[in-house]
Amino acid sequence: MIFPDIELEKKLWRKGIKYVVGIDEAGRGPLAGPVSAGAVVIDKSTLISPLVRDSKKMTLKQRESTFEFLLENSLAWGVCMVSEKEIDLIGIQDAVKKAMQGALAQVEKMLGKRAEYLIVDGINVESILGYEMLKIKEGDLLHYSISAASILAKVTRDRYMREMALKYPEYGFEKHVGYGTKMHIEAIKRYGICPIHRRSFSPIKDLYV
Repeated sequence: MIFPDIELEKKLWRKGIKYVVGIDEAGRGPLAGPVSAGAVVIDKSTLISPLVRDSKKMTLKQRESTFEFLLENSLAWGVCMVSEKEIDLIGIQDAVKKAMQGALAQVEKMLGKRAEYLIVDGINVESILGYEMLKIKEGDLLHYSISAASILAKVTRDRYMREMALKYPEYGFEKHVGYGTKMHIEAIKRYGICPIHRRSFSPIKDLYV
Protein backbone atom coordinates (compact mmCIF):
# COMPACT_ATOMS: atom_id res chain seq x y z
CA MET A 1 0.00 0.00 0.00
CA ILE A 2 1.32 3.42 -0.99
CA PHE A 3 0.58 6.20 1.47
CA PRO A 4 0.76 9.83 0.38
CA ASP A 5 3.15 12.26 2.03
CA ILE A 6 3.52 16.05 2.24
CA GLU A 7 7.01 16.27 0.76
CA LEU A 8 5.84 18.14 -2.33
CA GLU A 9 3.88 20.60 -0.21
CA LYS A 10 6.96 21.14 2.01
CA LYS A 11 9.12 21.77 -1.05
CA LEU A 12 6.71 24.43 -2.28
CA TRP A 13 6.42 26.01 1.18
CA ARG A 14 10.21 26.30 1.33
CA LYS A 15 10.03 28.27 -1.91
CA GLY A 16 7.71 30.73 -0.20
CA ILE A 17 4.50 29.39 -1.72
CA LYS A 18 2.11 29.35 1.23
CA TYR A 19 -1.24 28.39 -0.26
CA VAL A 20 -0.84 25.13 -2.18
CA VAL A 21 -4.18 23.62 -3.25
CA GLY A 22 -4.55 19.89 -3.86
CA ILE A 23 -7.34 19.14 -6.34
CA ASP A 24 -8.95 15.92 -7.57
CA GLU A 25 -12.20 14.82 -9.17
CA ALA A 26 -14.58 11.90 -8.74
CA GLY A 27 -17.10 10.63 -11.23
CA ARG A 28 -15.50 11.27 -14.58
CA GLY A 29 -16.55 7.91 -16.01
CA PRO A 30 -20.02 6.98 -14.67
CA LEU A 31 -23.12 6.73 -16.83
CA ALA A 32 -25.21 8.69 -14.34
CA GLY A 33 -24.97 11.56 -11.92
CA PRO A 34 -22.68 14.57 -11.55
CA VAL A 35 -18.92 14.90 -11.61
CA SER A 36 -17.44 16.17 -8.36
CA ALA A 37 -14.20 17.96 -7.50
CA GLY A 38 -12.53 18.51 -4.16
CA ALA A 39 -9.85 21.00 -3.16
CA VAL A 40 -7.78 21.04 0.03
CA VAL A 41 -5.15 23.36 1.52
CA ILE A 42 -2.91 22.37 4.42
CA ASP A 43 -0.04 24.15 6.13
CA LYS A 44 2.79 23.30 8.52
CA SER A 45 0.46 23.26 11.52
CA THR A 46 -2.22 21.03 9.94
CA LEU A 47 -2.96 17.79 11.76
CA ILE A 48 -2.23 15.02 9.24
CA SER A 49 -4.29 11.84 9.20
CA PRO A 50 -2.41 8.57 8.57
CA LEU A 51 -5.64 7.19 7.06
CA VAL A 52 -5.67 9.59 4.12
CA ARG A 53 -4.86 7.99 0.78
CA ASP A 54 -6.36 7.59 -2.68
CA SER A 55 -10.10 7.46 -1.98
CA LYS A 56 -10.54 4.47 -4.32
CA LYS A 57 -8.27 2.44 -2.01
CA MET A 58 -10.43 3.12 1.06
CA THR A 59 -13.57 1.49 2.41
CA LEU A 60 -16.81 3.45 2.66
CA LYS A 61 -16.43 3.64 6.46
CA GLN A 62 -12.84 4.90 6.17
CA ARG A 63 -13.81 7.55 3.65
CA GLU A 64 -16.71 8.80 5.73
CA SER A 65 -14.69 9.14 8.95
CA THR A 66 -11.73 10.71 7.15
CA PHE A 67 -14.06 13.14 5.35
CA GLU A 68 -15.16 14.60 8.69
CA PHE A 69 -11.55 14.74 9.90
CA LEU A 70 -10.52 16.71 6.81
CA LEU A 71 -13.32 19.25 7.20
CA GLU A 72 -12.20 19.92 10.75
CA ASN A 73 -8.44 19.88 10.19
CA SER A 74 -7.72 21.39 6.78
CA LEU A 75 -6.70 25.03 6.51
CA ALA A 76 -9.31 25.39 3.76
CA TRP A 77 -11.40 23.08 1.60
CA GLY A 78 -14.00 23.13 -1.13
CA VAL A 79 -16.25 20.73 -3.06
CA CYS A 80 -18.21 21.38 -6.23
CA MET A 81 -20.44 19.15 -8.36
CA VAL A 82 -21.42 19.72 -11.99
CA SER A 83 -24.63 18.00 -13.07
CA GLU A 84 -25.11 15.29 -15.66
CA LYS A 85 -27.13 17.77 -17.75
CA GLU A 86 -24.21 20.16 -17.91
CA ILE A 87 -21.84 17.27 -18.67
CA ASP A 88 -24.04 16.45 -21.67
CA LEU A 89 -24.04 20.11 -22.70
CA ILE A 90 -20.34 21.02 -22.41
CA GLY A 91 -18.56 17.64 -22.30
CA ILE A 92 -16.83 15.84 -19.47
CA GLN A 93 -13.46 17.62 -19.80
CA ASP A 94 -14.98 21.07 -19.42
CA ALA A 95 -17.34 19.81 -16.70
CA VAL A 96 -14.37 18.52 -14.68
CA LYS A 97 -12.64 21.87 -15.12
CA LYS A 98 -15.77 23.73 -14.01
CA ALA A 99 -16.08 21.52 -10.91
CA MET A 100 -12.42 22.13 -10.06
CA GLN A 101 -12.86 25.88 -10.50
CA GLY A 102 -15.89 25.77 -8.20
CA ALA A 103 -14.00 23.87 -5.49
CA LEU A 104 -11.06 26.26 -5.84
CA ALA A 105 -13.37 29.27 -5.46
CA GLN A 106 -14.70 27.82 -2.18
CA VAL A 107 -11.13 27.35 -0.92
CA GLU A 108 -10.26 30.94 -1.73
CA LYS A 109 -13.40 32.18 -0.02
CA MET A 110 -12.48 30.22 3.11
CA LEU A 111 -8.89 31.46 3.01
CA GLY A 112 -9.90 35.00 2.22
CA LYS A 113 -6.97 34.97 -0.17
CA ARG A 114 -6.08 33.87 -3.67
CA ALA A 115 -4.48 30.44 -4.05
CA GLU A 116 -0.86 30.50 -5.16
CA TYR A 117 -0.23 27.06 -6.63
CA LEU A 118 -2.38 24.09 -7.71
CA ILE A 119 -1.33 20.44 -7.56
CA VAL A 120 -3.81 18.31 -9.47
CA ASP A 121 -4.33 14.61 -10.04
CA GLY A 122 -4.01 13.54 -13.66
CA ILE A 123 -2.01 14.78 -16.61
CA ASN A 124 -4.98 15.17 -18.97
CA VAL A 125 -7.01 17.69 -16.97
CA GLU A 126 -7.64 21.13 -18.41
CA SER A 127 -5.50 23.96 -17.09
CA ILE A 128 -7.13 26.64 -14.95
CA LEU A 129 -6.11 29.97 -16.39
CA GLY A 130 -4.32 32.40 -14.12
CA TYR A 131 -2.80 29.76 -11.83
CA GLU A 132 0.47 27.92 -11.76
CA MET A 133 -0.64 24.30 -11.91
CA LEU A 134 1.28 21.05 -11.61
CA LYS A 135 -0.51 18.05 -13.16
CA ILE A 136 0.64 14.79 -11.59
CA LYS A 137 0.06 11.23 -12.78
CA GLU A 138 -1.38 9.22 -9.86
CA GLY A 139 -1.18 12.34 -7.72
CA ASP A 140 -3.91 10.99 -5.44
CA LEU A 141 -1.62 8.09 -4.55
CA LEU A 142 1.41 10.22 -3.80
CA HIS A 143 0.50 13.60 -2.34
CA TYR A 144 -1.54 14.24 0.78
CA SER A 145 -3.38 17.35 -0.38
CA ILE A 146 -4.54 15.61 -3.56
CA SER A 147 -5.53 12.44 -1.68
CA ALA A 148 -7.53 14.57 0.75
CA ALA A 149 -9.25 16.31 -2.15
CA SER A 150 -10.10 12.93 -3.69
CA ILE A 151 -11.84 11.90 -0.47
CA LEU A 152 -13.93 15.07 -0.34
CA ALA A 153 -14.92 14.67 -3.99
CA LYS A 154 -15.83 11.00 -3.76
CA VAL A 155 -17.70 11.12 -0.46
CA THR A 156 -19.77 14.11 -1.59
CA ARG A 157 -20.67 12.46 -4.88
CA ASP A 158 -21.35 9.04 -3.36
CA ARG A 159 -23.68 10.57 -0.77
CA TYR A 160 -25.60 12.29 -3.54
CA MET A 161 -25.88 9.05 -5.52
CA ARG A 162 -27.21 7.23 -2.46
CA GLU A 163 -29.90 9.92 -2.24
CA MET A 164 -30.70 9.33 -5.90
CA ALA A 165 -30.99 5.60 -5.18
CA LEU A 166 -34.00 6.41 -3.00
CA LYS A 167 -35.57 8.37 -5.84
CA TYR A 168 -34.75 5.82 -8.56
CA PRO A 169 -34.47 2.50 -6.67
CA GLU A 170 -34.60 0.25 -9.74
CA TYR A 171 -31.07 1.21 -10.84
CA GLY A 172 -29.09 0.28 -7.72
CA PHE A 173 -27.21 3.58 -7.54
CA GLU A 174 -26.35 2.91 -3.90
CA LYS A 175 -24.19 -0.01 -5.07
CA HIS A 176 -22.39 1.27 -8.18
CA VAL A 177 -22.92 5.07 -7.80
CA GLY A 178 -23.63 5.36 -11.50
CA TYR A 179 -20.69 3.44 -12.98
CA GLY A 180 -21.35 1.13 -15.92
CA THR A 181 -21.44 -2.17 -14.05
CA LYS A 182 -23.23 -5.22 -15.42
CA MET A 183 -26.03 -4.62 -12.91
CA HIS A 184 -26.41 -1.01 -14.02
CA ILE A 185 -26.38 -1.82 -17.75
CA GLU A 186 -29.01 -4.51 -17.23
CA ALA A 187 -31.19 -2.06 -15.29
CA ILE A 188 -30.91 0.50 -18.11
CA LYS A 189 -31.92 -2.12 -20.67
CA ARG A 190 -34.86 -3.15 -18.52
CA TYR A 191 -36.15 0.23 -17.33
CA GLY A 192 -34.69 2.70 -19.80
CA ILE A 193 -32.92 5.82 -18.60
CA CYS A 194 -33.86 8.19 -15.80
CA PRO A 195 -33.32 11.97 -15.48
CA ILE A 196 -29.82 11.66 -13.97
CA HIS A 197 -28.37 9.47 -16.73
CA ARG A 198 -25.73 11.04 -18.98
CA ARG A 199 -27.22 11.00 -22.44
CA SER A 200 -23.90 11.80 -24.13
CA PHE A 201 -22.19 8.65 -22.79
CA SER A 202 -22.14 5.26 -24.49
CA PRO A 203 -24.03 2.96 -24.47
CA ILE A 204 -26.82 5.38 -23.52
CA LYS A 205 -26.33 7.69 -26.48
CA ASP A 206 -26.38 4.69 -28.83
CA LEU A 207 -29.52 3.18 -27.32
CA TYR A 208 -31.71 6.11 -26.41
CA VAL A 209 -30.59 9.34 -28.04
